[in-house]
Amino acid sequence: MFEARHLRVLRAVAATGSLSAAARELGITQPAVSQQIRALEQAAGTPLLARDGRSVRTTEAGRVLARHADGVLAALGAAEAEVAAIAGLRAGQVRLASFPSGSSRLVPAALAALRDRHAGVRVSLTEAEPPRSVELLRAGACDIALAFHYPAAGDEEAWPGLEVRPVRADRLVGLLPAGHPHADAEEVALWELADDPWIAGCPRCREQLERVCAAEGFAPRVDFATDDYPAVVGLVGAGLGVAVLPELALESVRHDGTRVVPVTPPTRREIVALTLPGLVRVPAVAALLRALAEDGGAPPSGGADTAGPGTPTGE
Repeated sequence: MFEARHLRVLRAVAATGSLSAAARELGITQPAVSQQIRALEQAAGTPLLARDGRSVRTTEAGRVLARHADGVLAALGAAEAEVAAIAGLRAGQVRLASFPSGSSRLVPAALAALRDRHAGVRVSLTEAEPPRSVELLRAGACDIALAFHYPAAGDEEAWPGLEVRPVRADRLVGLLPAGHPHADAEEVALWELADDPWIAGCPRCREQLERVCAAEGFAPRVDFATDDYPAVVGLVGAGLGVAVLPELALESVRHDGTRVVPVTPPTRREIVALTLPGLVRVPAVAALLRALAEDGGAPPSGGADTAGPGTPTGE
């Protein structure tokens, strides 16, 4: 019989390729890792690891068992969470993965609402951009993944077999230096920025930018690219280029010397909460999904949704 703790160790060794790295990840000693692997091999009746210099690799049997371990451990986690929540949500834990701007703007309101309704439910938060957050969900490393997609790109097709709950539509807007010729315009067409240097965001956001610009007949000259939205705003504020950012990202970032201007053609991304079908029945998971949709999705008063064209950020 395979034990869950042994499967967790095998999964960590398979992912890291090292007994010592797996020990660090799991917070146990390397001898304990070796002992549990030996116990698992004894139960399996065949070697699961083979040494390759200072590293280790899984055998064919080890790869098969590590692959099945993800589903087994995810199912066990769901069972534990559902049992803990039987007493009317007076206990339970939900593991949430969210992209950074979602963590700063959507998640706090949802968690505050969840705490008011179900004080015994605990939520842990890990930051990860999609598709990494979706990978964590499928691997059983989180219960809910807050993600986004661009409807025109059709990238929601990467979520087969998952429960998808809409949270919020997030409009993309132009961010221009205060001295830019279009800084005070009511709106700006993307083609009017074709000759400007650009600051791009995360890889998926950059792909979307390039896709939309291509439809407008030009390829943006990207001088800088960074996942850090405050850095994007700072670069624009310094006059080093223009950018197109989600309004959600700008709700938590203010910087002198920039202007927010609506762009045409209008573009938006859809923010969604993803989970596994079996987890929807877990009361604590269902409660957080409701809080994200009902409380996290509403724009805060005074946020970017209330700003008019040419609105300065932080001035």
